[in-house]
Amino acid sequence: MCQVFLHKYETRAFDLLYQARRCLLPKRIFRLRGVLRWFLQFLRSLIMNNKSLKDYYSNKSVLITGGTSGIGLALAKRLVLEGCQVAILSRQQTLLENASSEISRIATDNASSLVTIQADVTRREDLNVILDNYTARHGLPDIVINCAGVSHPGTFTSLKPEIFDWLMDVNYFGTVNVLKNLVPGMKSRRSGSIVNISSVAGFLGIYGYTAYSGSKFAVTGFSDALRSELKPYGIQVSIVFPPDTQTPQLDYEQPFKPFITKQVAGSAKLMSAEAVANEIVKNVARKKYVILPGNEGKLIYNLNNLLGRRFHDLIDLMVKNAIRKLKLG
Repeated sequence: MCQVFLHKYETRAFDLLYQARRCLLPKRIFRLRGVLRWFLQFLRSLIMNNKSLKDYYSNKSVLITGGTSGIGLALAKRLVLEGCQVAILSRQQTLLENASSEISRIATDNASSLVTIQADVTRREDLNVILDNYTARHGLPDIVINCAGVSHPGTFTSLKPEIFDWLMDVNYFGTVNVLKNLVPGMKSRRSGSIVNISSVAGFLGIYGYTAYSGSKFAVTGFSDALRSELKPYGIQVSIVFPPDTQTPQLDYEQPFKPFITKQVAGSAKLMSAEAVANEIVKNVARKKYVILPGNEGKLIYNLNNLLGRRFHDLIDLMVKNAIRKLKLG
């Protein structure tokens, strides 16, 4: 009986070895087929990319808060060129006029469709009146991009409470206020896209950014929940995590950055606002939720997810080295 039992398992083992040997060649063929399929898809994406973007964006209406500088302005320029009817919102009329003039110079054919809106995203009641007037005249936007944002670095103990209030009011509540007005109509229409701009500091706490990270983490969490709520209504939500980007906002930060913050974040390669805008435009059309402009941003995001709390050990080491440099200096 025992011999029969062993014989059955020996026979099964030989069968498995034989099948494995037979599978070696097909596996190699499958790998080659996979590489070939990827290459053909890559070529197809190169050929179709421009056409598909034009198809997606042509004649769509887009509202961009913070559209007068930095990433917001770069997006406005790009989307006007894609054939969109763009509205840019800012609280400063001078900036609106300058941005409108700049966009007109590069997009003479579509510049007539540009709308400027003077409003403060932190003043909810005034904002509602202004947005109601805008939608009454131009209709509900197909795409809403929340770019309005501010930053003010500094260590937690050195920052005044008013700085925390300001950053939360603009970065988080400004985003909420705009969408509170527009989302009900988008739900009734059962279509649309929402793009919220967070930051690498919106998924990874960085030394010297307690106020900024707090506000951007709020945008991230809000966007996660909003995506789940609006998907059944056919509304696409995207969250963007830009790395350090060459913008007027980054220039504003420099005098306030602690030495340690400069050492920790200073090695990162800056992206241009135009490069970030191109990544956003491409990936919104692909209906991606998480958009990570630049290779460094993708690497940090993936390492953070992969290593979890262990990634903090690396950050701690960078902070420790910066403190050592500060003492030596």
